[in-house]
Amino acid sequence: MSFFSKQFIDVIQWTESGDAVLAWRFPMEDQEIQTGARLTVRDSQMAVFVNEGRIADVFSPGLYTLSTHTLPLLTNLLNWDKAFKSPFKSDVYFFSSRLRIDQKWGTATPITIRDREFGAVRMRAYGIYAYRIADPRVFYEKVSGSREVYHVSDLEGQLRNTIVGRMTDAFANANVNFLDMAGSQARLADTMLAALRPVFADLGLWLDSFVVENISLPEELQKMLDQRIGMNMLGDMNRYTQFQVAQSMPIAAANEGGGAAGIGAGLGAGLVMAQQMMNAMKPQAPEPAPPQAPPAPAAPVAAGGTKFCMNCGKSIPRAARFCPECGGAQQ
Repeated sequence: MSFFSKQFIDVIQWTESGDAVLAWRFPMEDQEIQTGARLTVRDSQMAVFVNEGRIADVFSPGLYTLSTHTLPLLTNLLNWDKAFKSPFKSDVYFFSSRLRIDQKWGTATPITIRDREFGAVRMRAYGIYAYRIADPRVFYEKVSGSREVYHVSDLEGQLRNTIVGRMTDAFANANVNFLDMAGSQARLADTMLAALRPVFADLGLWLDSFVVENISLPEELQKMLDQRIGMNMLGDMNRYTQFQVAQSMPIAAANEGGGAAGIGAGLGAGLVMAQQMMNAMKPQAPEPAPPQAPPAPAAPVAAGGTKFCMNCGKSIPRAARFCPECGGAQQ
């Protein structure tokens, strides 16, 4: 009577209710699987039969009638003969093989790399990736195990940290400086995809796509880069001034009277300021030394010495009675 009171499973299937579950164990409890039961594996699913902790048979999408023909490995493990008709117990795990899209990755802290132009650079990056379960046998053995339910969130941290850990090597092997790297994100994503696929395959996963959405510097370094770009723009001030003049001419022509005069005055002041900036940026030539006045010729000295005129103060011979300049009498 105990044999007839047992509950037997006739249909084994899994209807996914969302995107959060990667692996799910069919509830067995005290039930046994009836010989000839139907196993339904839907598209984007795979099923694995596990007997006493050992993986037996793996099923791809399809409808199966369970027998010794459809369970050859399990039959061999249990030493069934070809006339097998009795119920049996075995754990059945379903694995979702759909793509898990829009998975986020990003650097929690800046990554330090050596740049050919800027030297040591601390940079950030983030993006998305998509993966799926490709080998349920490997995924069961290395990741999900005998857990009743294995969620996407259980694997998210491992994959994200693996991506960031491999990123430094990928950036270094890209052999591209930061500015070119930021402008060729698609090529960098391909480099990362090739580097990460073997790592995902080791967990029974297939990395379908990898996208680098943004590469940036920390805020303080970004400000310094902006300043450098600004200085490079000022390096060709003549072309910049011509561009400003060309941009302002249609505006000045559209205004009449005082408006045009005001714009013209503002444009003139801007040109003067630009010229002053250009002059300030040019190297200053050393100023020439002021010319020195030639030394005054020495006055001839008369015989017997000289003296000063008592009236006009001119230098006259000491023996003179009258000043040859003013005619004043001398003592």
